[in-house]
Amino acid sequence: MVETEPSGEIAPPPEKPSEEKKAKPAVAKKSAPELKPFIDNKDGTVTDPNTGLIWKKTDAWLDTLKFYTWQAHREYVDKVNKEKFAGYGNWRIPSKAEAITLVDKTGTKQCEDKNGTMFPIDPIFDAGCVSNTWIIECSDDKIIRFDLKIGIDTAYPGQDVWGSVRLVSKPGEVLAKVGEELATPKPVGQEEQPATKDSAPTATAAPAASAKPAGSVPRPVKRDVTEEEKAIFKARAKAWAAEKKKK
Repeated sequence: MVETEPSGEIAPPPEKPSEEKKAKPAVAKKSAPELKPFIDNKDGTVTDPNTGLIWKKTDAWLDTLKFYTWQAHREYVDKVNKEKFAGYGNWRIPSKAEAITLVDKTGTKQCEDKNGTMFPIDPIFDAGCVSNTWIIECSDDKIIRFDLKIGIDTAYPGQDVWGSVRLVSKPGEVLAKVGEELATPKPVGQEEQPATKDSAPTATAAPAASAKPAGSVPRPVKRDVTEEEKAIFKARAKAWAAEKKKK
């Protein structure tokens, strides 16, 4: 057996991957939840299964061929509630958060307004409407109107501003008059029971006084606006501003 002498060369140690060469784990982008489509109730209303809200398919312009100032919008709201449209008597204007849910973020749905211009709400709503609405954040001191074309609200310096009215209803919600607190219906089974001879009266604590500002309104349906949706709204606002400049 022939023994061979070592060559004297030492093999270099295996190269360790540098921090730069290490593969970084991919960060999964948070995608917006997939929304269920609106439902046509075939009675002049549309249900949003994502929020539980019921919307009137037509706005004030389509119903009356009139625009309304903020101060006069109650005229239309009261008329619809007096008629118990579609069986509901708690129609009201939406909050900003509720109005935003009407704006399509996919870029695939559009409805035609009274001027023949397309704007991003579901065509399940009747065409020929107006692409704005008063919202509950508005007050006599601060005139705010929501623009459905670009998905943002705009404050105006004076009260001589006209707009349309789009109405929403929420099952179980008791409509509050202007200046009154919204009454919350009691769950089934928790109604007050009549007192009997055997039942001793129980002392109830007086409710804490809560100061509600005049014009208190139902709580809006909260929904977080994603960064992707904010970017879409900003892009639409810029495009709209550029179009106005050309004109």
